[in-house]
Amino acid sequence: MRTIITSLKAIFILTILTGIVYPVLMIIVSHFIFPQRASGSLITINGEIIGSEIISQKFQSEKYFWSRPSAIDYNPLPSGASNLGPTSRSLQKIVEQRKTFFTEKNFLSSNVALPTEMVFSSGSGIDPHISPEAALLQVQRIALAHGFDEVKVNKLRSMIQKMAEPLQFGFLGQPRINVLLLNIELDKIR
Repeated sequence: MRTIITSLKAIFILTILTGIVYPVLMIIVSHFIFPQRASGSLITINGEIIGSEIISQKFQSEKYFWSRPSAIDYNPLPSGASNLGPTSRSLQKIVEQRKTFFTEKNFLSSNVALPTEMVFSSGSGIDPHISPEAALLQVQRIALAHGFDEVKVNKLRSMIQKMAEPLQFGFLGQPRINVLLLNIELDKIR
């Protein structure tokens, strides 16, 4: 009986420490050290929150860069993937539909190699980045939708190159661009 009481006390103390004290301490420390990140990396324009830098948004307008597809329709609450494997006929059908849609809407030939992030959703379903190559493939559609002349098209291409984030720590991942930040800058081109 004494062992049971000792075990219950240990469970209670550890629950308080790891379930309350530690999380509260981490929240306080993170808000002190990384206030922007700890608050969700929210982006505000003219006092209005327009999105988060770390959560993808659904852009469907012809006038904006499109994010990578999402298996959860860009809803961050049930974050996750589709669980369809590489041999899944359903996944193959979805990928073919995405390829066709992307190539047609962006006036590309059907034999253009598309970056994988434009036909496959991410593991979280809310990855906010695309590759610079994926952004460049969308330039013609966006330029036509905005009625950009050649000067503005060149400015748009230059903006993509400047906004490309390098490899993380200089060797992890690949160059990427945050789609929300890119679209904010796109709105500034006049």
